[in-house]
Amino acid sequence: MKTLLIVAHAPSDNSQLMAEAALKGAQHPDIDQVKTRWVQPLEATPEDVLSCDGIILGTTENLGYMSGALKDFFDRCYYPCLEVKQGLPCALYVRAGNDGTGTCRAVESICTGLRWNWIQPPLVCRGDWQTMFLEQCEELGMTMAAGLDVGIY
Repeated sequence: MKTLLIVAHAPSDNSQLMAEAALKGAQHPDIDQVKTRWVQPLEATPEDVLSCDGIILGTTENLGYMSGALKDFFDRCYYPCLEVKQGLPCALYVRAGNDGTGTCRAVESICTGLRWNWIQPPLVCRGDWQTMFLEQCEELGMTMAAGLDVGIY
């Protein structure tokens, strides 16, 4: 059994729906060899990362940057995980009011330092709220979990 960790900041109803959609996709009934759990960034620990086989990061765009909660997660987990989790499959979704560029750049820079492997380019849900964002997050969760399930990642 593999473990998929979703570390997603959800300060609003819509961002909570996005995290739940990623979780729903990852828990698709056809995916039976992957256990998935969602942890808020302020509650996530290095042990959570050390025990996972893949990670999805979720954040809001805050002043052109990732949420402070996700940055705190990286601050606490970076060095304990640096040498141990190289090659960890990762993905990112961003709820961006503007363009998400700075947010993606910041997260990608940290994940590059950790030597994590992107399974796809970041999913940036920008502009006014659209229900399509939930479908995209669900697909992202399903993609990551299915890839872990069949051994692609």
